[in-house]
Amino acid sequence: MAMTFERRLRDRSRWTIGDNCSAAKVLDLLSTKTVFLAVRECFYGTTRFEDFVDRIGASAPAVSRALKQLENAGVLTRVPYREPGRRARDEYRLTEAGEDLLPVFLSLIQWGDAHLQDGSPPLAFQDAEGRRLGVRVTATADEPPVRAADIEIHYLGGRG
Repeated sequence: MAMTFERRLRDRSRWTIGDNCSAAKVLDLLSTKTVFLAVRECFYGTTRFEDFVDRIGASAPAVSRALKQLENAGVLTRVPYREPGRRARDEYRLTEAGEDLLPVFLSLIQWGDAHLQDGSPPLAFQDAEGRRLGVRVTATADEPPVRAADIEIHYLGGRG
């Protein structure tokens, strides 16, 4: 079942949201595998350029473009560091906006674990108490999950 729309949104041919669609903007930002894997590596603790290149398995120019794209979007920030006897360099760290991608990241992994893995998934994500983590849509934390058919979409204004 699909989501429903409030009355004034039901005629989708009249929508003027266009380029202001948040889903399209996120897909533009995370538009390549390299960009998404750079975000993954940040969540896994990678901070240095050479490590991104090694762990993502893409060329240095592709990783450089991905990191620059994420930095320009405010997802990453560069932080200078210097090892003794070496020149100053930059590390890449998630910003608050980058940290806010955590549920997106985990939900994609959770979906992949359920629908793309043959057998058990390769990784499990647990909290400090050892409880396995999962992502779901709820009205509040203690209520059952909300399904797409239970959601009605409303227009909040803004551009478009």
